[in-house]
Amino acid sequence: MDETKTESTASSADVSEAPPKSSFVVMCASGFDNPARMRSALMFASLSAAAEMDTVLFCVQSAVDVMVKGAIEKNETPEPGAPTLLERLEESMDLGVSIQCCTQTMNNRGIKTEDLIEGVEPAGAMSLIDLSSRS
Repeated sequence: MDETKTESTASSADVSEAPPKSSFVVMCASGFDNPARMRSALMFASLSAAAEMDTVLFCVQSAVDVMVKGAIEKNETPEPGAPTLLERLEESMDLGVSIQCCTQTMNNRGIKTEDLIEGVEPAGAMSLIDLSSRS
């Protein structure tokens, strides 16, 4: 009786890989000059993160001013019936939204990394271009 040992090998077709996670980038250039736009940007970022997408909110121009420690509390005038910027920001961060601020805007406005709200990161323009090309 001839015994043949058979080895099972998995081919690349047999290996199932999880599909890549979708990504979503929101760019916001409005801050205290138009807080409704910033709230909307934060809302869309939260929605995409809740849908399990890798989400980045990229802040440029006056949106960077909102990401400075203490700036929201000092500058926002709450609108009746609308969530505050701080509420939207906390919601986004709790859902895992990555919040990045344009380093060129930071330099132009004299904002240093340590001035940013905890969890907010500086990022260059090429970061936005790279993120957008993959979204």
